[in-house]
Amino acid sequence: ERKANRASTKDAKMDLDYARSFRDSLVYRRAFLVAKKIFELSKSLPEEEKYALTSQIRRASRSIGAQITEAWAKRKYERHFTSKLTDADGEQLEVQHWLRVAFSCGYLEETAARFLIASLEEIGRLLQGMMDKADLFCSAPRVGESTFLYDGFYADDPLSCEQDSESNQ
Repeated sequence: ERKANRASTKDAKMDLDYARSFRDSLVYRRAFLVAKKIFELSKSLPEEEKYALTSQIRRASRSIGAQITEAWAKRKYERHFTSKLTDADGEQLEVQHWLRVAFSCGYLEETAARFLIASLEEIGRLLQGMMDKADLFCSAPRVGESTFLYDGFYADDPLSCEQDSESNQ
């Protein structure tokens, strides 16, 4: 009986640690925050950079989370999952490039550039970990779980269920 209790406790802990939606994954939440910070930072870029640096850095930073979301939807096919994560990694590297350009042009302070690049490098490490363990993300029981219903809550998700119900009161 003790072994059964320990096994069920272990299974419950694994279920708590498992991301049931892309929104639950640490890498997605980090990418979402970076995209928000990049957007705020990009508001201070010069007008002459509107169609070059500003649009490129915004697009690439937003694409990281979008690619992670698409990867989640493609978990049924491990190669597609890994391909989308590879795309997300490419986007985070592109954002690092644009941050270096912005810093070298004097548009960005060194502390902000270093913080954002460190955040992007962390995202890259998390993505690599997911790619290295793609089989765990793409296993049949995990893929079979619903990705449409979401009952989690994160303060940075403007469309979370709890936030919506609070604002409707």
